[in-house]
Amino acid sequence: MNIINKTILVTGADGFIGSHLTEMLVRKGAKVKGLSQYNSFNSWGWLEDLDCLAEVEVLTGDVRDPHYCKHISKNVDIIFHLAALIAIPYSYVAPDSYVDTNVKGTLNICQAALENSCGKIIHTSTSEVYGTAQYVPIDEKHPLQPQSPYSASKIGADCMALSFYNAFELPVVIARPFNTYGPRQSARAIIPTIITQIAKGASQLKLGDLTPTRDLNYVTDTCRGFIALAECDQCVGETVNIGSNQEVTMGQVVDTIKDLMHSDIEIVTEQVRLRPSKSEVFRLWCDNTKIHGLTGFTPEHDLRQGLEKTIAWLSNPANLSKYKAHIYNV
Repeated sequence: MNIINKTILVTGADGFIGSHLTEMLVRKGAKVKGLSQYNSFNSWGWLEDLDCLAEVEVLTGDVRDPHYCKHISKNVDIIFHLAALIAIPYSYVAPDSYVDTNVKGTLNICQAALENSCGKIIHTSTSEVYGTAQYVPIDEKHPLQPQSPYSASKIGADCMALSFYNAFELPVVIARPFNTYGPRQSARAIIPTIITQIAKGASQLKLGDLTPTRDLNYVTDTCRGFIALAECDQCVGETVNIGSNQEVTMGQVVDTIKDLMHSDIEIVTEQVRLRPSKSEVFRLWCDNTKIHGLTGFTPEHDLRQGLEKTIAWLSNPANLSKYKAHIYNV
């Protein structure tokens, strides 16, 4: 399925990855509806930063409402379902919210897509569902391990989406991106946490555990992976990793950013930033063989290139002012 001239709904379009995906879809010739979570300020989140905003039909609502989901998915060819609660520390204190948004929200979108005969749904998973790697690189057959309420809710959401494929033949693809970074990422994530503290002149760099490893992907590469899966007919009913097949420790990420920003800032470990020991995912490394075989996808950015772009964007005073670097964001 080619996305040109297709009517596409992006839930979570106001967020980090969602806003980049919306932008990329518009530039590729799709007719895009972007769902932003309703609020009384009529704020559209990161969508408001898009140069192509005039070409996006912005909707405001909530995936937790099944009637609204049915309303917005009428006459839609493809749904990219990204709307979710994603902050792991917040899931420790508000797990019920994660079930409502991530599991029930996915149910609502799938039910709406089924009733409206949507052509395809790309449901967003996360590498967090794998937990600490039992073997590396991690392929799609790796066991799922709910090491946080967040990851448990995403496992539930993935299963809900796949159940609609198995029970009702709803054309679902489970896109499972590994850790994504880049412009517009929330301050709860480690890379913007590092960059904004240094850029704002902090005397100490306050971080959590730097020993875990991650497979880091620049945001436009993740979005290219989403679109490749949407255009691949052989991907329906499949779960597919999106990643770089490269592993890096958080300590190495800190060192690279310090080098690029010419900083010798002292690093301090804050206890509040540490996950409970059984909840920390210590190793993630993506096997991207499946997506490459199905679509030919390969990332375009290595880590240093992606970090250079991210630092440049976050160091812009207009962007940096939106971040509260002195506050630990859960």
